[in-house]
Amino acid sequence: MAISFDKLELNSNLIEGLKKEGINEPTDIQVKTIPLALENKDIIGQSQTGSGKTLAYLLPIFQKIDSNKKEMQAIILAPTHELVMQIDRQIKLLSQNSGAPITSTTIIGEVNVKRQIEKLKKKPHIIIGSTGRIFQLIKKKKISAHTIKTIVIDEGDRLLDKNNLAGVKDVIKTTMRDRQLMVFSATINEKAINIAKDLMKNPEVIKIEDKKLVNPNITHMYLTTEQRDKIEVLRKLIASIKPQKAIVFINKSEEIEITTSKLQYHHIKAYGIYGNASKEERKKTLEGFRSGKIQLLIASDIAARGLDVKGVTHIFNLDLPEDSKEYLHRAGRTGRSGELGTAISIVTQKETSLIRMYEKDFNIKIEAKEIYKGKIIDIRKGKSAPKKSINRHSNLSTKKSINRHSNLSTKKH
Repeated sequence: MAISFDKLELNSNLIEGLKKEGINEPTDIQVKTIPLALENKDIIGQSQTGSGKTLAYLLPIFQKIDSNKKEMQAIILAPTHELVMQIDRQIKLLSQNSGAPITSTTIIGEVNVKRQIEKLKKKPHIIIGSTGRIFQLIKKKKISAHTIKTIVIDEGDRLLDKNNLAGVKDVIKTTMRDRQLMVFSATINEKAINIAKDLMKNPEVIKIEDKKLVNPNITHMYLTTEQRDKIEVLRKLIASIKPQKAIVFINKSEEIEITTSKLQYHHIKAYGIYGNASKEERKKTLEGFRSGKIQLLIASDIAARGLDVKGVTHIFNLDLPEDSKEYLHRAGRTGRSGELGTAISIVTQKETSLIRMYEKDFNIKIEAKEIYKGKIIDIRKGKSAPKKSINRHSNLSTKKSINRHSNLSTKKH
């Protein structure tokens, strides 16, 4: 029998606020985290993407904040601008729906610092942002570190790596010793867990062991082609599937603009999240994607990390990540909140070894497919995936289409 939110000792106004979002039952990570967080325990939490980790830490923070005090009481550290803005949107939505007068502001780099200082004068209860800029403003005494009761490290596997750990430690050291520290991630290795433990006081480690590490609502497939033909294969897949909302992943940020231009040339509503794009450009692109005006979002792992957009039905990998964890993060952008999703990789013959690695690491099956006459079909038994472009040499019989999100009819020839 499912546990209800009221069994977790949450205030009724927060529970009512969740109902307005259509959230009626807590997820596994929320069930295990919320009671401990309310007791001010330090926590390391791991559960798959789309499992409700953000609310797992926001709900106890909301309940513990003294809204009568006009002071900063929580800091949430996140690795990307998009994730920072996403967390802030959830805070504002929860505040509005629950009637809890909790305030927040975002503090990220590459943004006018004077404007941020002005926002901080209002003493928001929760600060969400990047470690570098937050530490800079703590040193300037614009953020009152001594009043911070809770620090959350979101996407902990990334923020506790060798490139970001020093910045995280800088922020933590400025706060009082009795503050609460919580770390959350979809994937976190033993090294990161040990680093987190060194920063904490007797932490509770919560690992939600899913039956499958990868969301079972996601179908995985790949198509083999030459490197030079990948964009053409993607274009034909888009024409076949007609996804309303999909994300295309590329390894190198510098190639996002080139890929976007090629797709736009074919009148596909594609826009990219560029590393050097302004905050306003990125915001406008994501708003267009959320609203459905943009069909394809072209992104790197860094730009899309933690991105939570409702209604993403497909993920396309134009490049494959060397780290299988990144494949997991990418696939996790679809099939969220119980919906179905499809992850499609367009690979060279050489890259099929990575496909085998993902299958082994996550105990999943990634089916070999091809396109024939505008339909996605199985590779004929006894025949390996073709080395040449899958669109040039196909005279295979059509088989049952596996695409769960398109209205492709099954034909026989």
